[in-house]
Amino acid sequence: MSTTHEELAVAPQGATTSGSLRDLIDAHLYMPFPFQTNRHAAEAATGVETWLRAWGLTDDPAVAAMITATRPARLAAYNSPSMDADILQIVANQIAYQFIFDDRAEEVGRNWPGRLLPMLTESVEILRDGRPPRTPLGAALADLHRQVRERCTPAQAARWAWNSREYVHGLLYEAVAQADSAPLRIGLCKSIRSLIAGVEPFHPLCEAAQPHELAAEELHHPVMRRLGRLSADAAVWIPDLFSAVKEQRAGGLINLALAHQRAQRCSLPMAAMLAIQLINSTIREFEALYDEIKPELSPAGIGYVDGMASWIRGCYFWSRTVPRYSDTAEASAIP
Repeated sequence: MSTTHEELAVAPQGATTSGSLRDLIDAHLYMPFPFQTNRHAAEAATGVETWLRAWGLTDDPAVAAMITATRPARLAAYNSPSMDADILQIVANQIAYQFIFDDRAEEVGRNWPGRLLPMLTESVEILRDGRPPRTPLGAALADLHRQVRERCTPAQAARWAWNSREYVHGLLYEAVAQADSAPLRIGLCKSIRSLIAGVEPFHPLCEAAQPHELAAEELHHPVMRRLGRLSADAAVWIPDLFSAVKEQRAGGLINLALAHQRAQRCSLPMAAMLAIQLINSTIREFEALYDEIKPELSPAGIGYVDGMASWIRGCYFWSRTVPRYSDTAEASAIP
């Protein structure tokens, strides 16, 4: 696997920043996992473009521009550096789909709240009941579900569908929170963010990449479940640091750094530092628990947890280079 990228330039941790918010994040965020990327990245990028076009999802120029700015195959390659090409393609397709679905749900929820429930209900019916889709987004989701069922075991596919439904439900909670005029507390923001992050649907794909299905006692071990929660939280809170400028300008609420800013009534750089403290403690807890349980895990279990760690690493290296969050490199770190 490759360990270099032409756009990668990581500031030494703890170094003096040159003044941007991205520099501040680089200097203080704890990232023990070194950069890696999947050797099938270019192939996955081509596959995503073809898949989105086949379902008409990039017919809208605005959506096509968003995909160009988010580069879902790059995120997949960074998050899944050791996956085979077939599973990597599913991961890349799903990331692209979730970016489109999430942006659309946010737009509909803000401007036409009455249309949001049918949109989310269609997804739940496809995932839970196998109902036929009614929209292009629904058709893409049904095809994604098919890809998962063909590559995963029935139990893994069921876990994928359940986690994906939780993600859909989270988008409804986000819409309610966005419509409420009352300030959103940090705890509630974190709970909603955990759902709409959409990270946990990828855990069954991490499992599917292993030589065999994990035993139930290993998969559902309390420490393993905690590792999954820590991984998902760290993986989504890191992009929150880099997306805070964009979300602030767009009026977004469900963002860890912005939640700290509202609660403490402080500058964005100070809020980012508070969020970084939480992220760092989350990553350190993940490391400690992994060291504790690793001697008890099978090789497949170790690979599964390594996949969780890769999401933490991948979201960092993707967030700091993706055009979607380029404003972070221009925002000042001075309070």
